[in-house]
Formats: sequence, structure tokens, C-alpha cells
Amino acid sequence: MASSVAALSACTSAPPTVPASTEDPVLGHIHALDYDPESRRTYASAHNGVWVVPTDELPDTYPGGGLGPSTATQVAGRAQDTMGFTVARPGLVLGSGHPDPDEQPDLTSPNLGLIASTDGAETWVSVSLRGEVDFHDLETAELPDGELRIFGHDASDATVRVSDDTGGSWRAMAPIQARDLAADPQRPDRVYATTAQGLVRSDDAGATFTPVPDAPALYLVTVTDNGEIIGIDTDGVIRRYDGTTWTAHGRTDGVPEAFAYVGGAAPWLLIADQRGLIATDDFGDTVTTLLPMAG
Repeated sequence: MASSVAALSACTSAPPTVPASTEDPVLGHIHALDYDPESRRTYASAHNGVWVVPTDELPDTYPGGGLGPSTATQVAGRAQDTMGFTVARPGLVLGSGHPDPDEQPDLTSPNLGLIASTDGAETWVSVSLRGEVDFHDLETAELPDGELRIFGHDASDATVRVSDDTGGSWRAMAPIQARDLAADPQRPDRVYATTAQGLVRSDDAGATFTPVPDAPALYLVTVTDNGEIIGIDTDGVIRRYDGTTWTAHGRTDGVPEAFAYVGGAAPWLLIADQRGLIATDDFGDTVTTLLPMAG
């Protein structure tokens, strides 16, 4: 398995062109948001599949601005319940969850384990833990040997599982009731988790977690390429930590479903909340609605 995983990780192919949709889509509950710098696509993973998000009306300060379909497009017409989803590196996306009952029976129901795609979620291959694990969150960090360290939150037993060979093998780490995980791209041993007790951090690749001193109670969290922490607290306020000070910015509308940092020429964030799927380049003080809330 390790050799096939390495090949997946090293070789990617450009995804096919996504046709423009002519109908207003209904994404349902959104699990995760992410951006792929190779295809310049923005993705939303949901109960009913992986979707390409319209970014054609965003300015070119957004990495995928001016591109994509005019409305959200369900990739391959597949209603796969993609619970965990992340762009692991340009051109490589990882997922988990439950398969579309009408397609790909070889992926094994009810749990997908870890799956991977190099064509923009058009097709998937099983990497590991097929039929065993449903990861509700996936995070990655690059290791010095070129492999990916993958952190996965196993929904069945609330345990953080870690792979140091791009998903080929796994070890169970700390049991933790986490709402969200965020790996530090600069420090592969460091991963954050939001919990009912507050923001916690591991500096030993998920073996142990300790509270982050003076951190606000965060519901969702992400870490930027330079190690800055950005989160949404339990009151919906967007918080930013520069290594010294937590700063409050804009706020969400209701409880957010998903949250991602994209970066680019401005600090673009993607948020799914009661307004729908929104983008902001000033930490929520002003927003652009990419998709209104269904209904």
C-alpha cells in the first residue's frame, strides 16, 4: 500500500473542465471547504457530494477569482457523503465518509476509510482503513522526507489517528472529543483541536493535548502558512492570533458549519453559515456571498 500511496502523492493530473450548471444547487450541510492551487478550484464537501464553488465574481486577489462555474457544480454527479475532506497538496485531495449507494461499491459501505483523488474528486481510490473508519476531519502537514503526515479524527471512538506515510499506515493517538482539528504547516508535530473545554494543542503529533493559555473558546480553527491561528469562537466572532495577541474581527451569522483559510494577495477566508457560503478578505468585516443559504 505504501508504494501506491507514494505514487498518488507524487503524480497528479489536471482535473477535467467542470461544465456550468443551469440550476440552482442545493448543497445541504457543508462539512469542509478548501482550495486547490493546482486546478484553482474551490471545493465544498457536503452530505450530498463534493461541489466546485463559484468564484467567478471574486476579484483576482482571491487565488481562484474570476474562475469556475457560475453556480455550484456537483462533481461527477456523485452524492457521496464526504465527511472529511482536505486538499493535501496541489492536485491531491483526501476524503472520508460514506459512499454514494449507487456508485463505486468497491469503496465499501458504510465507511470509506481514507480515499484519495488526483482528478479533482472525479474519481477516488481507496488508500486505507476501508470499511473501518469514518474520519470527520482530516488535516495534513509535510514531513521532511516528503511524505504527508495526516491527522484524522475517527468519529467512531473520538480518537485522533495519525499516519506518517501519506495514509498507508496509521496509529491511534489521544482520545479527544474535538469539533475541529488544525495542523500547523510549519511544525508537523503540532496540531490544534477545539473542544468543549476550550482550544487545546498537541506538540507530539497528537499523543497528548494541553490547553492553549488565554485562548478564546473557539468552535472552528485553522492555521495559516506562517503559523498564525484564525478561529471562530462560540459566539461567532472571528478571532486572529499573531503569536502575541488575540484580535476580534467580524462575526458569522448563526453557528458556522465549515471554515477555511485560502490566503492569496489578501487573507481570504471561506465560511459556511446561515447566510450561505461566503468569502471575506478582511476577517469577516465585509463579505461576499458565493452561494445563498438553501431555502
